[in-house]
Amino acid sequence: MNHDQRREQLAEAAWRVIRREGLEGVSVRSVAEEAGMSLGSLRHYFVTQSELLAFSMRLVSERVEKRIRNRVRSEDLRQDIEAIIRELVPLDEERLAECEVWLAFIGSTLAYPSLRALSEEVHDALYHLFREIVDALIHLKLAKPGLDAGLEAMRLHALVDGLVVHGVMRARKVTPDEITRTVAYHLDSIMK
Repeated sequence: MNHDQRREQLAEAAWRVIRREGLEGVSVRSVAEEAGMSLGSLRHYFVTQSELLAFSMRLVSERVEKRIRNRVRSEDLRQDIEAIIRELVPLDEERLAECEVWLAFIGSTLAYPSLRALSEEVHDALYHLFREIVDALIHLKLAKPGLDAGLEAMRLHALVDGLVVHGVMRARKVTPDEITRTVAYHLDSIMK
């Protein structure tokens, strides 16, 4: 296993600890135990807990971004938008885990200032993604007339963030089908 693969394995171990015990349960010791390695070995890859947490947080973002970037585009923009949003919300076990971990990180950015900058970076990237989506709808004349691109991008971003929170915190009531229907309903409201 190469250096980068080992770092990802350790980040995934941190995710498991976070999902089980919350962010407060994460220490270099608990992650080393979860990964089945010695504390000294872990410190070869991450010197501090903060460094491990930042890498783990960034890995969530990178995996989602990679799935979005690598997906095959169709001839149907609406279908593509829905597919992009599906990568961001808890529709299956993998995305649920990512969303749970991401929410734990977001909730702790006050305690870990090193994570705050990364959180802002990801937030801004998501806003720009939603802005590109709305701009494409307007440019292709698929949006309803008079749509304010900036406000709509912010609303779409807030909707997706809310679906993530509800999909994690109320998974029995806010099912993947409900999330998918809500996204479709919203797109119906802004598209011709």
